[in-house]
Amino acid sequence: MAGNSQRRGATRKAGTKKGARVGTGGHSRRALEGKGPTPKAEDRPYHVAHKRKVAAEKGATGGRGTSGRPSAGAARSAAGRKGGRTSSTHEIVGGRNSVLEALRAGIPVSTVYVASRLEADDRTKEIVSIAADAGYPLLEVSRAELDRLTDGAVHQGVAIQVPPYEYLDPDDLLDTAEASQTAPLIVALDGVTDPRNLGAVLRSAGAFGAHGVLVPERRAAGVTASAWKVSAGAAARVPVARATNLTRALQDLRAAGVFVVGLDAGGDVPLGELPFATDPLVLVVGSEGKGLSRLVREQCDAIASIPIASAVESLNAGVAAGIALYEVARQRA
Repeated sequence: MAGNSQRRGATRKAGTKKGARVGTGGHSRRALEGKGPTPKAEDRPYHVAHKRKVAAEKGATGGRGTSGRPSAGAARSAAGRKGGRTSSTHEIVGGRNSVLEALRAGIPVSTVYVASRLEADDRTKEIVSIAADAGYPLLEVSRAELDRLTDGAVHQGVAIQVPPYEYLDPDDLLDTAEASQTAPLIVALDGVTDPRNLGAVLRSAGAFGAHGVLVPERRAAGVTASAWKVSAGAAARVPVARATNLTRALQDLRAAGVFVVGLDAGGDVPLGELPFATDPLVLVVGSEGKGLSRLVREQCDAIASIPIASAVESLNAGVAAGIALYEVARQRA
């Protein structure tokens, strides 16, 4: 019933009521004042943005050679910041040739790993020397730790951790060609998802003077540790551009005066009669299974095929690109 003070919970037990606190107004004012403005994300040591900022500053200082001039890697990073895209994670690159070529090219390096009791040769001595001159962290680790870092890949006792790869925009490849004062030569990959094929294409592109490789942003291989390894260091010298839409990127290149030639088994002309070889040119290589997609094929000014024995159904993208680039280099010579 209302007003029944005998009901449980209707009255407060003696001695439980809190008394007034002296100076409560001051406490309330301090609570209202707060702790000041929230620091920027990059200024909070525990925040991922701060870690990215520190890594970028470290890369900026490490991106200069012993002469004090910006290295090729630093220049490519600056070009990527102009409007390129970045891969999302750090990569571990293993193998003496791949590591040495990356260091020679001035690619910013986060850490250099060397196996303990390593049997040294000229390459490992140069790796250690370049790392020491550039001030890169040099860690001696066990071979078991290197196996773990490289995910079981062949590392030959040395590996480096490189920051996210800086992709260029397709237009940047034309700027690279203009700086070399030669007709643009670009390799575009359509639906190639194996990073080892990308690495092989990069190696051939570096050998035959291509100005860069163009890959789509989705459903395509990127510059991963596998691509670095197969490229034997060419990934440090040959820029890779990423296009949101490969078909639209090819349209833009055609509008800029570049001819587009696709490689496909059912081509219009044999590779020995490759058209536009001495003109500004994009060679488009499709996947081994599906070949060129319909939309990409429609953007091609010509389709060339590589004559092969009937017993072999097709060539993989890395081999096909190498053969086609050799033919272009032969005609341009």
